[in-house]
Amino acid sequence: MSTPALLTWESLTLRLRKPFTVSYGSSETRQAFWVRLAGDEGWGEGTIPPYYGIDPDEMIAVWARAAQSRRPLPDDPAEIADWVGVEGPAAARSALDLALHDRIGRMRGLPLYRLLDLPDPDVRPTWFTLSVETPEATADLARRRAKYVFFKIKMGGDGLDMARVAAVRAARPDAVLSVDANASWNEADAMRYLEELERLGVEFVEQPLAKNEIDGLGRLQARTALPVVADESVQAPADVERLNEAGVRAVNLKLMKLGGLSPVLAALRRARELGMRVMLGCMVETSLGVTAMAHLMALADWVDLDTPMLISNDPFDGLSYDARARVSVPKRPGIGARLRVA
Repeated sequence: MSTPALLTWESLTLRLRKPFTVSYGSSETRQAFWVRLAGDEGWGEGTIPPYYGIDPDEMIAVWARAAQSRRPLPDDPAEIADWVGVEGPAAARSALDLALHDRIGRMRGLPLYRLLDLPDPDVRPTWFTLSVETPEATADLARRRAKYVFFKIKMGGDGLDMARVAAVRAARPDAVLSVDANASWNEADAMRYLEELERLGVEFVEQPLAKNEIDGLGRLQARTALPVVADESVQAPADVERLNEAGVRAVNLKLMKLGGLSPVLAALRRARELGMRVMLGCMVETSLGVTAMAHLMALADWVDLDTPMLISNDPFDGLSYDARARVSVPKRPGIGARLRVA
């Protein structure tokens, strides 16, 4: 008689409300994976954008190995990182990490933030992403979201980026704006753009250069008072050290890049020790993964957790948004996500 598997996984096709375009390309759907421990004791999510170039089979292989493990499941969050290990794509490890945290939280009857001894995540506004469009279309979307205050404008690296920012600023002079280049600029262009971004009152500039151009990010930071926020350049907690040494002042941490709550918290705490500012971000994920990250909101300078708002068929109910795009975290045990009632 075979031993039951420790976990199962299911592929989900997420449909976006409108095509989501960044400098890497445009998509109307995303593939996500829902990972479930036996008996539904804990849930996790593994989702990664196609431009990361990760074969879903690589993620599935991680879960297949874990499903046949004979090691006891951890009963303490401090044991999770060792149980998950370091093999395989970060998003696959993140799904295991989340499911194990969710299990322990449910067992103890504690929401995730209390399980991790974190401050209560009060209601926080999230940035709302404006994907790459014409300047006019970008401004129109910001105008129509009249109650939202924080807009992150995606850059296309196509010569229209400053026009996009200027158009949104003209449409919403009251809004707080930031820009995310998704590594689409070269250093010379980025240097030229800094003065205009400062004039337009932008809060920060995210990942202006390719992820490996750490020294270049540092040179940009030395030329501007705007925080340069590293996103794609942060693939592991050790990258926080490299970025700090280069002079970069801020990092965007994501569960699916770093491999779950355990490494995100390690990176976050080290960034704080180094005096860096921290954004909590996400991929295009369901409310399962994004709710897990939202439990950490009290530790962040900025919250960029809007992607469930962009999905038309999110199967989970977890974090909630009010009319001003402010995020609230459920008080239920564990991550606090549950299936939506049809």
